[in-house]
Amino acid sequence: MSASPSARTRASTRAATKAPTKAAALCLAIALDARFGDPPNAVHPVAWLGNLARLVEARVSHDLSDPKQQRGQGLAATVALTATVALTAFAVATIECTAPPATLRRTMTTAALLACTTSQRTLLQRVGQVAQALQPEAPETDALDAADLPAARKLAARHLVSRDTAGLDAGEVAGAALESLAENLSDGVVAPWFWYAIGGAPAAWAYRALNTLDSMWGYRTPEYIDFGRAAARFDDDANLVPARLTALAIIAAAVPEGRTGPALRIWWRDRASTPFPNAGHPMAAMAGATGTALTNHDHKTLLYNLGAGFPHQPPPTSVAASASPAALPGSSPDSY
Repeated sequence: MSASPSARTRASTRAATKAPTKAAALCLAIALDARFGDPPNAVHPVAWLGNLARLVEARVSHDLSDPKQQRGQGLAATVALTATVALTAFAVATIECTAPPATLRRTMTTAALLACTTSQRTLLQRVGQVAQALQPEAPETDALDAADLPAARKLAARHLVSRDTAGLDAGEVAGAALESLAENLSDGVVAPWFWYAIGGAPAAWAYRALNTLDSMWGYRTPEYIDFGRAAARFDDDANLVPARLTALAIIAAAVPEGRTGPALRIWWRDRASTPFPNAGHPMAAMAGATGTALTNHDHKTLLYNLGAGFPHQPPPTSVAASASPAALPGSSPDSY
């Protein structure tokens, strides 16, 4: 039985208004994140998710002698938490838009939900702080000799990288900041936008849940190698497209500097040179775009060398430029 003309008209009207509303919510979310950044942890939904994940983890068995049980518990915890987060986002958006004016309320609520899944202002600020610590006192030189290296190391370790920064020289700290900027552009900005475009706020929050759980559980340590496997695999899958889109965005952003060719070439050459299935894409593009070799060592073992042939010491100005207010759509001068 076919739908009545009036029903088809209502469906067409809803479809015609949904896309502009969704786009408006995205633009508003970008502006909110660029202007205000992350809320304090006490009221940040991602922090609440982290606390909930720790509670769940504390209540499961930690019998490391049973890998199958660990994998099963990790899978169940990952699916349950992700589903809970996505359903909560759906419920908030649905409940809030029941009161008039429905369209305006839906847009504002969706924008607030989406803004909490991204971290563009915070990312730019943290990379900018490292760049400022590395900036020489003499404005006429890009040498790293005048850098406040201890402060730069502490900032990078606290906010950007998980590796030990104590033994890094100034060039390596600058490179680590560029790596983190590239990777987190994908994880913390492009991926939530991508999944929002696919499935709205619930999909963006499902992605944020997977990414958060991967950051907590996705380690190759005895404690997490099995328990965190599901979170790590799901996060890898969820980032397949966003990581490649981020690489293309970095290449496009290199146009004003005339570095599109090197960015494209190094991305294509080195994209699979890291131990990670996705991070190599934006990182390799960043290496080409900035003309910097990005390396990482595990003790004395070279894990990867992106942009081989380029200098290993990017000038602080290149780090600062990469973290400039114009580096991301929707950023404003206030966001740096």
